[in-house]
Amino acid sequence: MGVKAWLSKPLAAYVHKQHQSWIQDPVEAQKAVFEKIIQKAQQTVFGRDHDFSGIKTHADFVQAVPVRDYEGLKQYFNRVKEGERNILWPGKPLYLAKTSGTTSGTKYIPITNDSIPNHINGAKDALLAYIHETGNSRFLDGKMMFLSGSPVLDEMGGINTGRLSGIVNHHIPGYLRTNQLPSYETNCIEDWESKLDQIIEETIDEDMTLISGIPPWVQMYFDKLNRQTGKLVKDIFPNFSLFVYGGVNFEPYRKKLYESIGRQVDSIETFPASEGFFAYQNEQNDRGLLLLLNAGIFFEFIPAEEYFSENPTRLTIGEVEPDVNYALVVSSNAGLWAYSIGDTVKFTSVKPYKVVVSGRIKHFISAFGEHVIGEEVEKAMKCTMDKYPSVELVEFTVAPYVSQDKGQSYHEWLVEFSKPPRDLVAFEKELNMQLQKLNSYYDDLITGHILSDLKIKPLPMGTFRNYMKSQGKLGGQNKVPRLSNDRNLAEGLLSITNS
Repeated sequence: MGVKAWLSKPLAAYVHKQHQSWIQDPVEAQKAVFEKIIQKAQQTVFGRDHDFSGIKTHADFVQAVPVRDYEGLKQYFNRVKEGERNILWPGKPLYLAKTSGTTSGTKYIPITNDSIPNHINGAKDALLAYIHETGNSRFLDGKMMFLSGSPVLDEMGGINTGRLSGIVNHHIPGYLRTNQLPSYETNCIEDWESKLDQIIEETIDEDMTLISGIPPWVQMYFDKLNRQTGKLVKDIFPNFSLFVYGGVNFEPYRKKLYESIGRQVDSIETFPASEGFFAYQNEQNDRGLLLLLNAGIFFEFIPAEEYFSENPTRLTIGEVEPDVNYALVVSSNAGLWAYSIGDTVKFTSVKPYKVVVSGRIKHFISAFGEHVIGEEVEKAMKCTMDKYPSVELVEFTVAPYVSQDKGQSYHEWLVEFSKPPRDLVAFEKELNMQLQKLNSYYDDLITGHILSDLKIKPLPMGTFRNYMKSQGKLGGQNKVPRLSNDRNLAEGLLSITNS
């Protein structure tokens, strides 16, 4: 065992012990975060506009600060981008994290001196929690790969600006940099396919022990390794033992990814975003992610069915219940205030508080009143594939197909299979039944002959990759929306297949 692996174990035990205070008293931890960020932001433009000096309780905050998304706070974000000081948080941000919004175009999320530790420590503590639980630290002695965006930063209003994963790359501790792949020069390559070729060249003969990235892009890496060598990943990297991921539900990709590896490896799910590092998986046999309640982020939770109402209920951590879909709202030391990040979560546990990401608040289908959400289509697909174990998919998305003829509208599932079902009709029927079980509104529309059964549109291999490339969103942290309430994505994919 190397020095890094050896030293990590007492550090992991120490961090675990330190976390117990806020894990065991989560309400007080959140109260302390709330009071600290409100007090520190009192003299900012936003703080004065919303009378922060008069806010003493969460009820005061609800009255003073409405829930808003990026568009709702754009007047403040624009002033930050222009280099003005003390707008949302004292001084100027350390960085602006550039991210693509589905409704707001490009968004620029501030990262401050106070908030950058959350992004760095969240990822570090996820690894330490794994080491503390499993005792496995040997991966620290090998090479570790983080598939990320380019670390090249631009400047806007005197503030360094770039993709979150690229920003975080600048803060990887020195003791890990000697283990890190790909090289800085390769990470700077913008074109994903050129970058992937270079990553293969740099890693193929190395002792890779940890690989991290969004599952579909990691799968592309594994596929290219397989084509180039004719070997499974386990035979190329025999000491590969830990896969770290976040950003999308792993379940649709799990089977193919592990088949590419050739054996099971441990995995850690994380919940990172430009707005903050929110949670990580701290137990291998528990899919729930530990919500970080002492990291400078104050959380509010809106029951998803109330989200679009005029005065939705805004719950704090002590008021939530398990198995309820909540829209996640954050206020933080990055200068975000009652900011709706767009994700929905469900609590799997309240002792301690653990969540799973259940979808996107704006990613749903309700063209006919069914309000089908991402969690439901992913679970329906997983249950169906469990019954058809030979089937493998690369990616899928769902869109409504609205017909002018009564009873002829349906949900269209655009699916890229790597191994398609032998009987597509039977697969469709099972998938439709699974979705009916999960969503009673959808079931009513099917049984009432308002909707026809769903239809699968198989797409040629490479369709999703080619579409994402055409949109400038190939690789990095970019994700395909699982479902939409319109046909914009569907028509974009179909145009690729017809071109």
